[in-house]
Amino acid sequence: MVLTVGLSLMLRSLSPSSSPVTAAATTTLQEIASNHPKDVAKVVLKKGKTQLFRNGSPMVYSGAVDRIIGRPPPKTGDVVLVADGTENPIGWGLYNSVSMFCVRLMQLEEETAGDPSCALNVEKLLETRIHAAVELRKNLGLPSVSTNAYRLVNSEGDRLSGLIVDIFGDLAVIASSAAWVEKYKAQIKACISASIKINSICWRPSIEILREEGINFADLEEIDSYTPLEMVKVIENGISYLISPDGQKTGFYADQRENRQFISTIAEGQRVLDMCCYTGGFSLNAARGGAVNVRGVDTSLPALELANKNIFLNNLDPGKISFLRREATDFMKDAISRKESWDIVIMDPPKLAPRKKVLQSASGMYRNLNSLAMRLTRRGGLLMTCSCSGAMTQSGMFLRILQGAASTAGRKIAVVREAGAACDHPLDPSYPEGAYLSNILLRVS
Repeated sequence: MVLTVGLSLMLRSLSPSSSPVTAAATTTLQEIASNHPKDVAKVVLKKGKTQLFRNGSPMVYSGAVDRIIGRPPPKTGDVVLVADGTENPIGWGLYNSVSMFCVRLMQLEEETAGDPSCALNVEKLLETRIHAAVELRKNLGLPSVSTNAYRLVNSEGDRLSGLIVDIFGDLAVIASSAAWVEKYKAQIKACISASIKINSICWRPSIEILREEGINFADLEEIDSYTPLEMVKVIENGISYLISPDGQKTGFYADQRENRQFISTIAEGQRVLDMCCYTGGFSLNAARGGAVNVRGVDTSLPALELANKNIFLNNLDPGKISFLRREATDFMKDAISRKESWDIVIMDPPKLAPRKKVLQSASGMYRNLNSLAMRLTRRGGLLMTCSCSGAMTQSGMFLRILQGAASTAGRKIAVVREAGAACDHPLDPSYPEGAYLSNILLRVS
């Protein structure tokens, strides 16, 4: 009994949650801040809010902040400590005086104890995090002989909130949606260039989001000095694409890569309809997978011009794959009136619910589009339906909406497969708001 108690006390003294280790970590971060060449302000959290951020949530909302200690007060883009109610630091991050995201947490106190070189040092942190992102993609087999289009940095998923980097061959397209990213633009470009083999960088600021971050583009010397290439040739899963860096998002939807490849595995001998096809990703995979006929439909003329070029780029038979410029609802209603149907239908509309406040109206649009798509799917056929709206995916409503669509269409559905973004789009579980893509395969009967 004495031995048991003694062993228990010894193990407890070695526990990572014991106070000496925590105190040392806190002291380390506090000491680094006191030796920093600039005064580091302290953002103190309200009572009861600390644990959320200790658990890893990267976004400190302004409503979670009790007070800010520091004179003069911090400016947007400044490094700040984030502290609990007793003013002991729990980590550090980058401040924004305007945004609802008051601080984007970059590193917790226990991490600084293990790697003090990154503490309060944005340049070093960028180097470390981007290197980790490169290593993760290498472990995932990216890039490869068959794929050189992929996501290198996925915002919170790679612990660089507000920064997205997509790689298209020897071109990096950087999407910025945070004020700190704009402030450290030169350092980010230099770090990307040093980390991977690229020849050029295209910087794409998300202007509307950055305005909410307090960025006034009229005050900037220029949005970007790089003139993007008109078209770039890439390869994904052995299929070649011409993409435009000026296109939607970063020019190409790398997030659907695994879902496109899945379509190629089930398309043999099938008639396929690809609604909202953009530059033809799903259509090309269906054709390469042996579909007897593929029809892609979209409203964007520039996207369809690229889609048609992609047919010939891959030596596909234009008699078996074609693209049409039509509005989705009009096309589907006309096809229903002609009693047409397809073995596989793909419905991948643009973001219909960019914000929660429009979720209700977007729900009606998703229901109507999917009801029409189900009526065009032959009984026993498959419908792959998608939502790239974060508000929809996070609401958990999508399946209920699809069930409502089936009822309206007079169909029964069964879920065959559920998926999200490709594996090069990691998600931070402490920030579920980062999930945005839903891809659901249904059997329609």
